[in-house]
Amino acid sequence: MVKIIAYCGLVCSNCPTYLATQNDDDDARAKTAALYSEKFGFSLEPKDINCDGCLSSGGRLIGYCSACNIRKCCSAKGLANCSVCNEQPCENLEKFHAFSPDAKDSFKKLLRQQREE
Repeated sequence: MVKIIAYCGLVCSNCPTYLATQNDDDDARAKTAALYSEKFGFSLEPKDINCDGCLSSGGRLIGYCSACNIRKCCSAKGLANCSVCNEQPCENLEKFHAFSPDAKDSFKKLLRQQREE
């Protein structure tokens, strides 16, 4: 599977929502909805677990990804991700990285790769 990295650094292709959607796996959808409800306090049903990845255009996005200000900003600027933005780190990115250390770690890798290029 191709590695898909969201604008914020989150690896979509490792996300349980993305995987359940791409595999059309209703059991995985139910487990993911339960996990997110327990871990994050989200009120999700298995039917809500559908996402084609942050970078998709016109595809399915889970609720918080469809409303994501980071996604909206990068998309409007035509950027591949926030690591190439002259205004990063912005408040939205910092808040999300505080919520998702995995995205922060992946984002730092993107920054290191850019410096090496």
